[in-house]
Amino acid sequence: MTSPSPRALIAEDEPILAAALAHALQRLWPELDIVATCPNGVDALRQGLALRPDILFLDIKMPGKTGLEAAEELAEQWPADTPFPHIVFVTAYDDYALAAFEHAAADYVLKPVNDARLGKTVERLRQRLRDSATATPAPDATLAPPAGPAGDDNMARLLNQLQAMLPPAPRLQMIRAAVGNSVRMIALADVVYFEALDKYINVVCQDSEALIRTSLKELLPQLDPQQFWQIHRGTIVNASAIATAVRDDAGKLSLTLRQHPAQLRVSPLYAHLFRQM
Repeated sequence: MTSPSPRALIAEDEPILAAALAHALQRLWPELDIVATCPNGVDALRQGLALRPDILFLDIKMPGKTGLEAAEELAEQWPADTPFPHIVFVTAYDDYALAAFEHAAADYVLKPVNDARLGKTVERLRQRLRDSATATPAPDATLAPPAGPAGDDNMARLLNQLQAMLPPAPRLQMIRAAVGNSVRMIALADVVYFEALDKYINVVCQDSEALIRTSLKELLPQLDPQQFWQIHRGTIVNASAIATAVRDDAGKLSLTLRQHPAQLRVSPLYAHLFRQM
């Protein structure tokens, strides 16, 4: 039986670069079916979930959502019965930053697209698709992690490596939260978790909550990564507040806390934090 043609989605906000990548892929991989070309990360998320391609070519810097954000949200929402796509990031990063991609299973191509470099990526993708086609299913399919970055930590590793390249931010010592006409000082040790709410963050303590006007993206570099763990794109938890990590029948993880009734959902990208040591 002939294998179906592999299917790919391209997300690139510059139409000329998107067309150049599509034409290069058609030359180097004629059997590849490009099912959609998306102008931004929001459309890439929507089309990716609708079309479920085998490969995603994601520009890192796009309006709406970056390629990294789109990949993270796709991993969270991807149906468990479908292997997660192989991801190729399209990037203008210079050489010093490429080590992050070289050491993660996610691949990359540089702008402007170069046939020699893209050809290597195509060969790697072909091999990964062959490997996926011949892989033996896990004995317990209900608990088996999904194929691709969501299952084998490739995306989490890449996000961590890219984050590590950013200039270090000064560590927070206290949270200053406005409460009416006053400013409440909250010690970081008293924070149970941070939760993103639109343009604010809800700072949840054992017996109180307060809002601060910032984003998780801005807050995270200021926190001690040994103490505060990102477990979802909208949640950072104080590791010392975690009581248990529980996996349900569908294989999804949630956390129970020591002195707080909330249960926190764990994205597949961060499930590796709770593997048995």
